[in-house]
Amino acid sequence: MGVRAVITGTVQGVGFRPSVYRLAEAMGRSGSVRNDGASVVIELDRDDGFIDALLHSLPPLAKVESISVSETDVASGTGFSISESSAGAGGVGIPADTAVCPRCLAEMRSDGRRGGYPFTTCTECGARFTLMRSMPYDRARTSMSGFPVCPECGREYDDPTDRRFHHQTVCCPVCGPSYRLLDKEGVEIPVDPVSAFAEGLDDGRIGIAKSWGGMHICASIDRVAELREWYRRRYKPFAVMVRDEEAVRRYGDPTPWELEEMTSPRRPIVLVRKRDCVPEEVSPGLDTVGMFLPYTGMHHLLFDRLKTDALIMTSANLPGEPMVLDDRDVMSMGADMYLLHNQEIVNRADDSVIKMLDDRTYFLRKSRGHIPSYIDIPLNGSAIAVGPQENITATVSVNGRMHTTQHIGNAESIGVVEYLDEAVRSLMDMTGCRPQMVAMDLHPGYTNRKVAKRIAEECDAGVIEVQHHWAHCASLMADAGIYEMAALAVDGTGHGTDGAAWGGEVMTSDLQSYERVAHLEYIPLIGGDAALKDIRRLRFAIDRINGEESQFVTDKEASVFSKMIGNSVMTSSLGRVLDAVSYSLGVCEQRTYDGEPAMRLEPLLERGRRLGGFDTSVDNGVIGTAHLFQDIPKNARKEDVAVSIVGSIVDTMTDCACDAAEKKGLKHIGITGGVSYSLPISRMFRDRVIRNGFIPVLHRRVPNGDGGISVGQAAIALKGLE
Repeated sequence: MGVRAVITGTVQGVGFRPSVYRLAEAMGRSGSVRNDGASVVIELDRDDGFIDALLHSLPPLAKVESISVSETDVASGTGFSISESSAGAGGVGIPADTAVCPRCLAEMRSDGRRGGYPFTTCTECGARFTLMRSMPYDRARTSMSGFPVCPECGREYDDPTDRRFHHQTVCCPVCGPSYRLLDKEGVEIPVDPVSAFAEGLDDGRIGIAKSWGGMHICASIDRVAELREWYRRRYKPFAVMVRDEEAVRRYGDPTPWELEEMTSPRRPIVLVRKRDCVPEEVSPGLDTVGMFLPYTGMHHLLFDRLKTDALIMTSANLPGEPMVLDDRDVMSMGADMYLLHNQEIVNRADDSVIKMLDDRTYFLRKSRGHIPSYIDIPLNGSAIAVGPQENITATVSVNGRMHTTQHIGNAESIGVVEYLDEAVRSLMDMTGCRPQMVAMDLHPGYTNRKVAKRIAEECDAGVIEVQHHWAHCASLMADAGIYEMAALAVDGTGHGTDGAAWGGEVMTSDLQSYERVAHLEYIPLIGGDAALKDIRRLRFAIDRINGEESQFVTDKEASVFSKMIGNSVMTSSLGRVLDAVSYSLGVCEQRTYDGEPAMRLEPLLERGRRLGGFDTSVDNGVIGTAHLFQDIPKNARKEDVAVSIVGSIVDTMTDCACDAAEKKGLKHIGITGGVSYSLPISRMFRDRVIRNGFIPVLHRRVPNGDGGISVGQAAIALKGLE
């Protein structure tokens, strides 16, 4: 009697079937292997140690989650084959893009038939998700379907001893995609495209290069000032791609953990401490720079031809909008030159961005290389969540697994809601999800709510509104696998049940309910969103709370602002308090991008020492903050004032959380929300929790900020189905 093994996990698009074939041939087994939607199905005339041997010889990118073995009839002596894929059920092991492997890179740098060919990949590397239309992972379901395989590549595909055996995107210069170089007017230039593009960058020109999942604006690092003027991006930091590890250490001072992430096959952008040789304009006012290494063949070939060893590389899009994918659309950006290829990008994927708290990964943006991915949750049913308004992701949950989309963007920007709808439906198709419940943010004005309502109506599903900061807490619970805790939910803003803009919350919660046990003192947002950019208004409001005249505005402005205070939205946001501290200390006077004042404050928080006289207290669940801005010593160092104000607030919030946890018999205290990306604040929190005798919980797999909200929303929706 033979055996039938059904294997789930990341087992498609990673060379799994070829590995099964080679092992079966080596062990003299008869039978077959095929993709079957969510799984790989192996049928053998006998096991006799085959499955154990397979688990010890998996291809590098494969990950087995489960194996189900049953009896079946398979004739002996008939040989082993790879059978045609079948649709099966929805897939769960969707392969992510991984950097070009050393062997493929060596081929590109050789005199062989793939010498200089940037689309060279094998079963162990290359684009996967960004070119995949549906599961199972076969060439016909990718953007390579329009490139028929040439005889030579066909021989590699059919040869069990070749590393491209059944490699679905196998290609070469004869049969595969190709690059071309266009000038500013969109006219193709008859040159070696990558070499000419490199020459143009060395000459100081600004270019746009099409890659995996999107396009990058590129410029030499010494042209950053000109790039800022051209791109009209005054201060927001740029990412820097460098040639190799040696260049990483030349421009930055990475920790071992940061370097490990940077050199992994996922190739994210990693925030590392920058060295003096990095121009200040790359990341103005910050101690860090986002740095990453080449991950496509084009990147490597480009650096092989460049004189410089560092390039500014940022997504080719307008702020908040999705990356441009269409070759015709990108021409409107007005670059000096365009390096484009003729392979369709099916799924957009921005570069992932992370920062490390010691060995802990904080995802500022979880996308290319890390998406698709999933986390398990002990809840049945199916649900979809569409996230908040900014830094959107969506989460699709089915069969106890939550799959989150790539980074989408900000919903008020053009094209983002449509991109969200497209990404959700793609993931629904790949996972076979038909939701019973659809979750969205409580804020009635969020534009992505229409996506939630439309999907719910089509699927006859229920709709649930989830308060923003409860969703943050739930995302942390799902991340850690701990489903009841006290937590600090600290960010810029989120719609509260009282109509105020929350953001400095102490909560106890599970996936069924939450209690707001304490919050920061309310401060008026004079002019609403205008106060988020003109942060003098925050300091003016704080001065008025303290009964003081403000020295930061003119008499005329003071008169106008005074009349506006009574009609202003109130906020408890810790993010807004950080803005006010940053402004008061002269660190940041105008916010030009999301999170800028707090990010510029972080270097001071790293260096400061606590001063006396900055204590705060709790009155009926309200934590005072305004009084901390009174009587700041004029001769005190800025960093000492910053850490004293912020440290007092964080300590008091943490103590409130510990008190609430003790009353409920909880032992875990968490921190979540965009403010928790600040490493000094995370350390203040962690150390205080430990000192109080509790267990700190911090993010690791799910983004701390709004990019993780959809995970929390989905978890709450699933719990509501029980």
